[in-house]
Amino acid sequence: MLALALGGFGIGTTEFVTMGLLPDIAGGMHVSEPTAGHAVSAYALGVVVGAPVIAALCARVPRKKLLLFLMAAFTVGNVATVLAPSFGTLVAARFVSGLPHGAYFGVASLAAASLAPAGQRAKAVAAVMLGLSAANVVGVPAATWMGQHLGWRDAYVVVAVIGLATVAAIARFVPELTGIRMTDPRTELGALRKSQVLLTLHVGAVGFGGMFAVYTYITTTLTDVAGMRLGFVPVVLMLFGLGMVAGNVLGGILADRGVDRAIFAALIAMVVILAAFIAAAHNPFTAAAGAFLVGASGAALAPALQTRLMDVAHEAQTLAAALNHAALNIANAAGAWLGGLVIAAGMGYTAPAAVGTALAVAGVLLFTLTVWLSRPGHFAPSES
Repeated sequence: MLALALGGFGIGTTEFVTMGLLPDIAGGMHVSEPTAGHAVSAYALGVVVGAPVIAALCARVPRKKLLLFLMAAFTVGNVATVLAPSFGTLVAARFVSGLPHGAYFGVASLAAASLAPAGQRAKAVAAVMLGLSAANVVGVPAATWMGQHLGWRDAYVVVAVIGLATVAAIARFVPELTGIRMTDPRTELGALRKSQVLLTLHVGAVGFGGMFAVYTYITTTLTDVAGMRLGFVPVVLMLFGLGMVAGNVLGGILADRGVDRAIFAALIAMVVILAAFIAAAHNPFTAAAGAFLVGASGAALAPALQTRLMDVAHEAQTLAAALNHAALNIANAAGAWLGGLVIAAGMGYTAPAAVGTALAVAGVLLFTLTVWLSRPGHFAPSES
C-alpha cells in the first residue's frame, strides 16, 4: 500500500505544483499567466487520452509489470519537462507526463480493493489516493518553495526522483497481484456501453471542475486579492493539502457506509464552500481557511466516485477505474480553462470561484439524474 501510495504522491506533486508555480512558469517562458495555464490543461488532456488507451491496450499485461511501466513513463515525462527549451515543448512534455496518470490510479485502486478486507474497499482505495492528497501537504509546498527560490524546473527534478523511487518500491514490495482477474481490450471497452459508467464519469468531469477553477489560480488570488505575502503561499498550499488528506479519509469512510450518499454529500459541500470562497478570498485568514475546505470537499468526492465506477462497470473494472481519473482531469482542464477565461475577461481572481460554484451545482443535478436512472425500471438500451 505504501509503495502504491508513493506513486500517487509523485503524481499529485507534478499535477498540482504547476498551479503553484504558474506565475514563475509564465515569467520564465515569457507568456501570460492564463496562457501558462495551458500547461495545466495539457497534463489533464494527457490523462484523458492515456487512461482509456492504456487500460484497454494493456488489459492482458500482468498488473505489477504494468504499474512499473507506467511509473517509468511518468518519470520520463517529468525529465522532459525539466529539459523543455520552449513553452511549446513544455506543453508537450506535460501532456506526456499525464498519459500514465489515470491508468496508474486505476490499476493501483483495483490492487488495493483486491487486497482489502470485506467491507473496506473504499478505505483501501482511499489509502492509495492518500498519496495524492499527501502530496499537497508535503510535495507541492516543498516543490513550490524550491521552484520559487531556485527556479521552476527544479520542482520537476524532485518529481522525477520520486518517480524513480516509486519504480524501486513497487518492484520490491508489491506482490504479483494474481487476485485481479485478467480481461481483454474488448471486455474493458465494454464499460463505455454502460450508461451508469458514463453518467458517473460525467459527474466527476463536471462537479470536480470547481476545485480546479479555484486552485489553478490560487497563487495570484492569495497575493493580489487576499493581500498575502508570496512567502506564505506555500503554507496555504499545505493547508489545501491537509484539507485533501482529511477529505480523502472522510470520503473513504462515508463511501463504505453508502457510496451514493457520500457523493451527494461531497458535491453539496463543494457548492457551499466554493460560493463562500468568493467572499473569503478577500482576507488572508479566511482565504487560507477556504483553501483547506475547498481541498477537503474535492478530495472527499474521489474515493466514492472510484468505488461507484468499479461497482457499475462489473467485468470492465480496469478501464472504468482508470477513466475516473480521466474524468477528474477533464474537470482539471475545464476548470483551468474556464477560470482563465473569466480572468482574461477582466472579472478578477474571485470569478473562478463563481464558475466553480456553478460547476458543482451542475454536478449535483447530474448525479441526481444518475441515481434516478439507476433505479429498477430505468436503464439504457445498451444495458438491457
